[in-house]
Amino acid sequence: MTSRIPRDSRLRLVRPRPLAAAPSAVNQRRPRRPAPRPPEGTPAPAELARMARSGLAPAARVARWADNALGPGRDAATDDGKATLSEATAERAAADLGLSAAQVRADWDTARLAGLVEVHGDSARPGWRLRAWNRDDSAVLRGWVALFDAWSLATPEPPDQEPGAVAEVVSAMPQVLSFLQLSAGPVPVDQLLDLLSQRVTELRTERCEVPYGPVGADTTTPGPPGPSADADPAEPAQAAALAPLLDWALHALASVGALTCGDGHATLTPLGSWAVWVKLEQICVAAQSPAGNIEVSAEEMLRGCAQLRPNAARAEYRAWLAARTVGSAVGELLAAARGEDALLRGLAFEALRVVGAPAEPDVRAVVDEPALRPYALLWLAEHDGVDPEDAHEVLTRQEATWLWVDTAAAVADHGEAPMLVRHLESALQPTVPALLAEVRSVGHPRTVQVLVALAAAHPDPALAKAVRRAAFQVHTGG
Repeated sequence: MTSRIPRDSRLRLVRPRPLAAAPSAVNQRRPRRPAPRPPEGTPAPAELARMARSGLAPAARVARWADNALGPGRDAATDDGKATLSEATAERAAADLGLSAAQVRADWDTARLAGLVEVHGDSARPGWRLRAWNRDDSAVLRGWVALFDAWSLATPEPPDQEPGAVAEVVSAMPQVLSFLQLSAGPVPVDQLLDLLSQRVTELRTERCEVPYGPVGADTTTPGPPGPSADADPAEPAQAAALAPLLDWALHALASVGALTCGDGHATLTPLGSWAVWVKLEQICVAAQSPAGNIEVSAEEMLRGCAQLRPNAARAEYRAWLAARTVGSAVGELLAAARGEDALLRGLAFEALRVVGAPAEPDVRAVVDEPALRPYALLWLAEHDGVDPEDAHEVLTRQEATWLWVDTAAAVADHGEAPMLVRHLESALQPTVPALLAEVRSVGHPRTVQVLVALAAAHPDPALAKAVRRAAFQVHTGG
């Protein structure tokens, strides 16, 4: 535009684009790391999904029953708001399905751990995985992996064990599972007990704990002569104390279909072997973080990605996510999105796009937050299959204008003046006066700063004057 053009000149209409697609962040095409191949003998994904469907069939059956019987406006599912199936509901499900109440409760708990059922207060609703159960193998496998991750909740822990000892065993089991996966066959339980004991000792050493137990309590008594004098008497006692906990862990993992136990040996199932391999690959991906942001908070990671090109940023998101559980990662990203930095808000939802379907419940839960609503609606539209170029059509005019101001704030804080001028062209309003009128009405907290920055950056003196006048009016409440 120039000063010879009237003030109400029509803006050139351009589809709104995410900030990551701005001209200063041109897509970078690099040769992608080839997808790792699972170990030889691993069944195809379709066969793994068939195994997972078979193992989770009872849980899916109870989840479908709950979908029909416990939906909105129907009877309550729980009696304490903590996803515990009420007695009346369990008896009703047992009668309808021809099962015992105890079996219904067990299948209900499995369905919750696998994400087939979501409980909100005293009502239940089907999870997204149940909706995609028959058509999406990846949804089925993700559900089974979620159950595998929660193996310690699938079977009650021994009642006579200290919580600290149980926690140590849960922390040490990934190394035991990795050994089972690398062994690719039956492993004696005694060998697994030795490995578990060594790992627990390492964990206690990292915490600088002094070994405890009745055998090592009297440190003044000399050991017997001979070769055994150099042995640590606490080791057999520790192994004996860990034996029932290892037995519990193996049976819990067997109950979710990750391994089989028999004749004093444990063997990973094809599903269990595949899941452990996936976990090991995720650790390898995390170790290859391009910018080294794995161990920092979500906000720091997003700031580190702000100057990266889109492909490099997505690689960094994947590495950061691989080092965390989905729930904690999504929570951190949404917390960063709630901050004052609009750039981090946009980047947080770009990272959530990398998370994909597991983030849907959390994204849907923030739709009513004004600052996050436009971003969440766009994310959900794309997740439901809407073309990203057309996703903006789900926004109302006011929501789209709010998003325009928020993106302009990000450009003003982190971009260059020409970029802010180009952002003006992406507005939905056909004229500058119409844009200014709607920008003033949406009530974005950064409206004044955005308008002042736009006026300072625009080369047209007449348009800049009109924008400054609008900024002054918003500032004074006019």
